[in-house]
Amino acid sequence: MQPDSIGPASQIGRRQFLQKTALLVGSAGIALHAQENTKPVLRAAIIGSTGQGDYGHGLDLVFNGVPNVEVVAVADPQPAGRATAAKKSNAARSYAEYHEMLAQEKPQLVSIAPRWSAQHHAMAMAALKVGSHILVEKPFTQTLAEADELLTVADKAGLKIAVAHQMRLAPGIVQLKRALDAGLIGDLLQIRSWGKQDDRAGGEDMLVLGTHLFDLMRALAGDPAWCTARILHQGRDFVRSDARKVKEQIGPVGGDEIEAQFAFANGVFATFTSRSRLRESTAHWGIELVGSKASVRLLMDVVPRIFVMQPGQWTDAGRTDSWTRWMDDPGLALNAAEKGFGPANRRVVDDWLDAIRTDREPACSGRAGMKAVEMVMAVYEAGLSGKRVTFPLMNRSHPLGD
Repeated sequence: MQPDSIGPASQIGRRQFLQKTALLVGSAGIALHAQENTKPVLRAAIIGSTGQGDYGHGLDLVFNGVPNVEVVAVADPQPAGRATAAKKSNAARSYAEYHEMLAQEKPQLVSIAPRWSAQHHAMAMAALKVGSHILVEKPFTQTLAEADELLTVADKAGLKIAVAHQMRLAPGIVQLKRALDAGLIGDLLQIRSWGKQDDRAGGEDMLVLGTHLFDLMRALAGDPAWCTARILHQGRDFVRSDARKVKEQIGPVGGDEIEAQFAFANGVFATFTSRSRLRESTAHWGIELVGSKASVRLLMDVVPRIFVMQPGQWTDAGRTDSWTRWMDDPGLALNAAEKGFGPANRRVVDDWLDAIRTDREPACSGRAGMKAVEMVMAVYEAGLSGKRVTFPLMNRSHPLGD
């Protein structure tokens, strides 16, 4: 399968990218403003939970400043958090209970903000049932069965689901995809990825941060065909009874060391590693793309930093590989404020709203969010069985149980 949508398809350099964007915005500004004034105002609402992960990575602010969108309400069971969120989001009203808010307001857009995924399915289903398009903090759901149900309901109702995998739409990632298609590193052969490998190393790291990596793997290489994995728990092979709950309500996790392998089309082989003992030697959370001619390293962040390595030659003095910043990265021209979650979320929202208008799949779609979770579940299935597992997974429940 071809990689998911990751942005515009034209192949242009960093300066051209920025110049063309500025010219398009400037020349079309008056006409666009006139068009926006004729569009109906969309009613938006926000579901949060101050005591359970707050409002994710700024998902209470995703509608601020968006043309033709009015935040009609916010729901939060805690009074202090509810008042703060209502003020920050400019919400007209606030509710203690999200079901009541959805029934009263019937918003067309809903941001499901909690970082903890325990209630994602229930919140998303309630919003879909009143006819709302939804934006959900990652990870999308705790099980594949939950994701499947939400996608089925949304598809039948013609509603669009987006998941906050913001890095997919970072300007540098969009531009890098074009450059890779144009042969920047030759043929893509390997993808190597590492979690943060901090005190969450292993299963928690894989679910909280690995889903970003898995989402980008799919954006660049398409759907995986199969997975193998080894999971360790305190130095021995992991068994299901080792599964544990963590502070954040994201479902059961397992293992403190994980090595996983994925096979993609066209001979691309990918790995995911999360082992705290490797933190110093592999350093930053990221992805390395190894091609037939060169390699690219992404140091993950809201706006990833991108480096290119042209391989050197082995000599008696060693090998002179040199990693340098990729100068065609539009992210180099962004200031600190432009590299934050606000602009990153806005890119996801703008694409989501365009997908609603044009009846297409969002780039950061619910289906892509499900498939990132599916890669996590495949690691557990492969690690527990000691066998290769193929995609799509037949087991849509959590391999570790609840």
